[in-house]
Amino acid sequence: GFRYQGNTANPLGSKVTLAFVDQFPGLNTLGISMARIDFAPGGLNPPHTHPRGSEILVVAEGTLLVGFVTSNQLNNTLFTKVLYKGDVFAFPIGLIHFQLNIGKTPALAFAALSSQNPGVITIANAVFGSKPLISADILTKAFQVDKKVVDYLQAQFWYAN
Repeated sequence: GFRYQGNTANPLGSKVTLAFVDQFPGLNTLGISMARIDFAPGGLNPPHTHPRGSEILVVAEGTLLVGFVTSNQLNNTLFTKVLYKGDVFAFPIGLIHFQLNIGKTPALAFAALSSQNPGVITIANAVFGSKPLISADILTKAFQVDKKVVDYLQAQFWYAN
């Protein structure tokens, strides 16, 4: 449930507590789910996407910088907004988005999603922490960086929030 604060003592400074169909079987066939996101000061819910659901986020405490990036067809435009207690923001299905606590105190948000199983793909984890690893040749060309950069990123421990 969402009664207790999530442990934000981790590299990201955030903790996502899910209420998807895997955690709450009663959601099966209902087309809805939720998440609680706790943030330490400076905590980040890193860039990620939900391939099967849109998200609406409400800030319960604190101040968050939120944003999403549109598709290639829309020039990968970044939309951001600073949210305060009581503010709401929507993230369209499948688009990369994030939340960052820019306040000096902990923050708390709740998200509702339009699927009982919206999925979560954390971008850095998927690209640099896949199992097996994506070939460094592919990533050096895709990101146009030196192989040492790719090797460094692939060697990191990618925290799964």
